[in-house]
Amino acid sequence: MANTDFEHPRLTLVPFLSNESLYVGIDVGKQRHVAGFLSNTLLERHGRFEACPALAFEQSREGFRTLVDRMRSYAAIESCYVLLEHTGHYHRALEQYLQELDIAVYTLHVQTRSKTMLKTDKRDALNLANALYSQLEKGIQVADKLQLVRRTLPPTEAAVQLRGLIRHRYELTNESTQRKNKLTAICDELFPELTQVLKDPNSQTALALREKFPTPPTIATASLIALQQVKVNHRPSDAKLVELQQLAAQSIGVKDLNRQRGLLFEQKQLINELWLIQQHLEQLETEICTVVEHCREGKILTSIPGIGPIAAATIIAYIGNIANFENAAALKSYFGWAPTREQTGSSFDRTHLTSKGVRPMRKMMYLIVWTAVNMDCEWAQMYRRLVPLKCSYDERTRKYVGKGKVIGRIAGQIVAMIYALLLTDYETLSRIAPGTEPLEPKLYDPEIHKRHRSGHYQPLKPQKQKQFLVQHAKGSIS
Repeated sequence: MANTDFEHPRLTLVPFLSNESLYVGIDVGKQRHVAGFLSNTLLERHGRFEACPALAFEQSREGFRTLVDRMRSYAAIESCYVLLEHTGHYHRALEQYLQELDIAVYTLHVQTRSKTMLKTDKRDALNLANALYSQLEKGIQVADKLQLVRRTLPPTEAAVQLRGLIRHRYELTNESTQRKNKLTAICDELFPELTQVLKDPNSQTALALREKFPTPPTIATASLIALQQVKVNHRPSDAKLVELQQLAAQSIGVKDLNRQRGLLFEQKQLINELWLIQQHLEQLETEICTVVEHCREGKILTSIPGIGPIAAATIIAYIGNIANFENAAALKSYFGWAPTREQTGSSFDRTHLTSKGVRPMRKMMYLIVWTAVNMDCEWAQMYRRLVPLKCSYDERTRKYVGKGKVIGRIAGQIVAMIYALLLTDYETLSRIAPGTEPLEPKLYDPEIHKRHRSGHYQPLKPQKQKQFLVQHAKGSIS
């Protein structure tokens, strides 16, 4: 398909001024994108931003070159700023191409448009260009943070490697859970008494037993030696196997042969699928741990109590580049662990966690906190100190309730520490001359943390420096 130019054929391109900035909004599609161009000169010429020029180009290298050539006709390439919406993965190739040319790329959450508004690809692209122009050129502030444009820097090498691996692990874990749930349901129909001996019907021993002896009669009539050969890690004991045979002989499992035949066929396939998924998960986690072990971010994160290799890999993959976050609060919000307050007069005042953020990171931070508070570390001491102060005591259960606020407090401090350590390392690397071997990264120091809690404060957060801020007037990094 040939490139489609939305400009009027009689209009000639405007020669660019050396000091003028060009703002480009791109409406991303699967096979074709539409770019809208906006600058002070274009606005003076066309009157309204909706009348400014636009260009349709293909999702190909030739199409990307056409876009860059058109941008050069309006302004110097170093004065061009591009805004894209988060739309799945279709924008990634274009984003990478522009960043390779050192063009400043910004991203924006997908915007909800009024149903009464005229919607075309050209108008959407020009709306994006206008949003970028308003915030960068005019400095207009927006009340809704979802309408805030954010500079996107290329992810680190480790993040590039881990992004796909972590996403695939997340999908395999969900698939594994689905198959386990189905196998549990089948066990409840075929042999519900199995869980009296083997609590987990999907453990390695249970699956091996169900695969070789799929029905209660086959277990009841099997020899003890045959059952012993199925055991994994010497469990269960021989006495438990004898008890299992007795339960199988009196099982209330389904007796309908037609129903039983269908369940057995499904169970056999599910067990084979689950074995394969677990095998792939082991290989995947081995590769993930290798990447984390050899990257600077991985060394930093795994030094923090509660963060293991998988958790560190998840953090690295979803952060991408720590310089994309203006401060620790932005990272907390991205992780889904930022507090949100709702207040109306004096009758309603409630604080809770934001519903936004990346779901996998929200879950991972919860696991990180619970791992940390069960270790011998400063986080555990903080947890034990705050629970009696922040939580109410239930006399009936003799337990503290409402521990979520303490978990949120610790999660927030861990995220702030992650941000400070990663940003410090980023700034250190940015000051190193090309070809120079960097020093070892600064890791978490429990002694400094302990002195901090005892009152000897030592700032961990790096000083804010304008050259490292992601959002600024023109988006350039010194």
